[in-house]
Amino acid sequence: MNVRIVLLMWLVGALGACSTLPRGAGLQREVLSVSADVRSGAELPEFAVEQVTRDTVALFASWPSVGEERMAWIERVDQPNNRIISPGDRVSVTIWSTEDNGLLTTAGQRFVTLPDMQISPGGTVFLPYIGTTRIAGMSPETARERIEEKYLVVTPSAQVQLTMTEGRANTVSLVSGVATPGTYPLPDRDFTVMGLIAEGGGVLQSFNNPQIRLQRGSSIYGTSVERLLGTPRLDTTLQGGDKVFVEEDDRYFLSLGAAGSESLHTFAQDHLTALDALSIIGGVEEDRADAQGILILRRYPAETIRSDRSGPNHERTVFTVDLTSADGLFSAGQFLIRPNDLVYVTESPLTSARTIASLMGASLSVLNTASNLARR
Repeated sequence: MNVRIVLLMWLVGALGACSTLPRGAGLQREVLSVSADVRSGAELPEFAVEQVTRDTVALFASWPSVGEERMAWIERVDQPNNRIISPGDRVSVTIWSTEDNGLLTTAGQRFVTLPDMQISPGGTVFLPYIGTTRIAGMSPETARERIEEKYLVVTPSAQVQLTMTEGRANTVSLVSGVATPGTYPLPDRDFTVMGLIAEGGGVLQSFNNPQIRLQRGSSIYGTSVERLLGTPRLDTTLQGGDKVFVEEDDRYFLSLGAAGSESLHTFAQDHLTALDALSIIGGVEEDRADAQGILILRRYPAETIRSDRSGPNHERTVFTVDLTSADGLFSAGQFLIRPNDLVYVTESPLTSARTIASLMGASLSVLNTASNLARR
């Protein structure tokens, strides 16, 4: 038998024995295939398939979000632009007098500075000759006037100066994520989160989509710098004892298959759409990808499953996106990616055909070489 015919028969048999050629991704029909028992209704499906279109994208957006920690935030409350004395603050009082021999001064002495005093838990300080005086809740200027008013009763020429140093109740802590973390005094009652971050030298430039956490008492509030900058009314007014943290966004999604890159990708902004995600991963491989077979795999908690379409009907849900139609592209630009989603780009069926053609071409070249050798 002719050697070329023998080798050709071997090649056909070898290709026929290959049920699946080596590939870097599955075909859409392979990934979404179900068993005969599922098709007949004898078994429950292992996953649900939902197509992302103009008619469904709003429905999917109303389904429970997964993989995200929902945190409340406090809106800004305008406060007087002044300082208020609180328990724990320290004040220094200097009393001036024109009397030669006053109660507080000696001959030739025109002023006396009393030792620094800490405001008691009850908001008072003790002052010589006038006794216990409550000044907590007052501005430094109002407290000065109150003390001077009392001293004028015992020393008619008295004039009072008062300086205040904030204690813990009038300070806030900037814990992390800025150039200069530390404890900062409240310069006034209208000091805000963004003002504090500016005092700390700003958010570290290396941070990806920085997130702000505010601890007030036993409660923790959270939002992003992006949202705070875009909505000034969210620039929260701080209170003494507040702690502010700035940290990176740790949410991510995955990309696999015939995508531009197979990797873990962090969220670069608060909300990512399917088009955003495809842009981040570098698009799809033009010589391998099936643009009609973009799959987004998502796992929902069991408590979110619904039978009335107000939520997903299966814990494992695959959303399909078609990038070859205008509706598919517009809908992909509205479909939100959730943390831990897998963006899987399926392979085009033509890839297998091209692989077979390439193998046959290479094999025919081998056949020709073998045939030529056999003739010698």
